[in-house]
Amino acid sequence: MATLSLRGITKRFGTTQVLHGIDLEVADGEMIVIVGASGCGKSTLLRIVSGLESASEGQVLIGGRDVTALEPAERDIAMVFQNYALYPHMSVFQNMAYGLKIRRLPKPEIERRVAEAAKLLDIGHLLDRKPRQLSGGQRQRVAMGRAIVREPHLFLFDEPLSNLDAKLRVTMRAEIRRLQRRLGVTSLFVTHDQVEAMTLGDRLMVMHQGRAAQVASPMEVWAKPADTYVASFIGSPSMNLLPGIMAADGVVALDGGIQLTLPAPIAGATGRSVTLGIRPEHLAPAPDGIAMQVELLEPLGSETVVHGRMADGTALTAKLLGHVPESGELMLRPDPAWLHVFDRETGQRISA
Repeated sequence: MATLSLRGITKRFGTTQVLHGIDLEVADGEMIVIVGASGCGKSTLLRIVSGLESASEGQVLIGGRDVTALEPAERDIAMVFQNYALYPHMSVFQNMAYGLKIRRLPKPEIERRVAEAAKLLDIGHLLDRKPRQLSGGQRQRVAMGRAIVREPHLFLFDEPLSNLDAKLRVTMRAEIRRLQRRLGVTSLFVTHDQVEAMTLGDRLMVMHQGRAAQVASPMEVWAKPADTYVASFIGSPSMNLLPGIMAADGVVALDGGIQLTLPAPIAGATGRSVTLGIRPEHLAPAPDGIAMQVELLEPLGSETVVHGRMADGTALTAKLLGHVPESGELMLRPDPAWLHVFDRETGQRISA
């Protein structure tokens, strides 16, 4: 297997810069998920790693070897695409074996690799079928099998589950993670789906406007977002972001006049304009707290997402257990241990 190093990767299309100095170190066997909204540059970065796109500046190293100027075929990678990219006139076996035939591997070796990958993916009974005879999930398995038989140093996944229905996405997500761990292949997985990101990655790289906003484990990104973009992107429903002022080292006064005490003081921040972050799941009914006028309920079975507004008109969302009245006022108190404080001007996290 191999490590992956990205050093100062930038990309410009004419006068438009879409990547701004991306640095990333991926350990041998690690799976990194690159996540972000459409247009943030994540697919462009993956194409640069694959060699399908060239970087304007920077280096790509795979296993310590500088591959920046090499063609895709010389990088020892395998890529799984969103649209499967199967040859419609070839059988499953031929699709999986094609790359090996191009490399002129002996026929017995090709048959061995295809048989092992087909068994691993439970598609051995499909080897004689054409892609048009397969379901979406089966086609995705064939695309993964074609990558596995290459025995590459690096797997690249470009939103491979986006064409599948919701139930199948859950199944395939688990299969990809299980396979990646079993094979131990260093992997980059690009998605805009935060659930995929949280469940698949050893670490996440959250991208925003061509920059790496945060690189950390999924739970660290969720529990300690680096800025307000990461805070609002990771988590469903999104984190509530409320404007306020640091009234004292450990007290935030919201613009509506409500004061909330932080779990620990922030030295030297008194008088600073801040944004207070509260996740919907960290609000609970209480006799005193934030008053919210209920506007909309989204029942999810065991819990209900409640949308409403504070007295000053600021939008607020809560995720509550049990029955919630469809209208009227709720009093909600945030869990102090889960309050997040960001600088209002820069958006950067300033709480521990």
